[in-house]
Amino acid sequence: MRDGWESQARNWAEFARTGRDRSHQDINLPVLLDLLPPPGRRTLDLGCGEGRLGRLLRSLGYRVAGVDASPTMVRLAVSHQAAPPAVLADAAALPFRDEAFDLVVAYMCLHDIDAMPQAVAEAARVLGRSGRLCAAIPHPVNTAGSFQVPEATAPYVISGSYLDSARSDWVFDRAGVRMTFHSEHRPLESYARALEAGGLLIEAIREPKPPGHAVARDKADGRWRRIPLFLQLRAVKPG
Repeated sequence: MRDGWESQARNWAEFARTGRDRSHQDINLPVLLDLLPPPGRRTLDLGCGEGRLGRLLRSLGYRVAGVDASPTMVRLAVSHQAAPPAVLADAAALPFRDEAFDLVVAYMCLHDIDAMPQAVAEAARVLGRSGRLCAAIPHPVNTAGSFQVPEATAPYVISGSYLDSARSDWVFDRAGVRMTFHSEHRPLESYARALEAGGLLIEAIREPKPPGHAVARDKADGRWRRIPLFLQLRAVKPG
């Protein structure tokens, strides 16, 4: 999946930086910001991509460093005028000392990482005692199936197996930006087992719903008030 995202890096930057990602702005980001602890010592933006979340966190007072496995993503991130520092590295082999951070944010990236359990273990390693991992992923129910039509009352069908992991590449086209997402469907248990193996305890889980103004703008978005589009969690490294 690393190679797939490297091939889509510039398309992703155009999509992420031009207001086309309404699900991020309307549904996912507000809930994530509410889930985060306040700024502390150091924050790691894991799978930082082109850097949009790191820039926002920095503006909110977090001391941020980013890491991504795509060379083009890292170049895009660090070349932005408001960029926090970012380095090129594998999430499953982070180039940071033990307990270097008190917060790791894995925003919409764990499903794009081939070695997800190792990445979670590395996040746990670089967290200090009582540090938090905050993560957001496409909800495993979402990635296991699809709506039959884009309408608010459309039936939702699980295709294949929810319980088995499987590649989940799909093409997205919005307002002239066409890109391929390179991801993997994994059941919720896979993520919970990775947290368990890393010694992290889940504190909170969220399944964000579209707000009223998003549904008013596009009635079809009402379908995501029945089936969760995203899953977010906060886990702690016991002190």
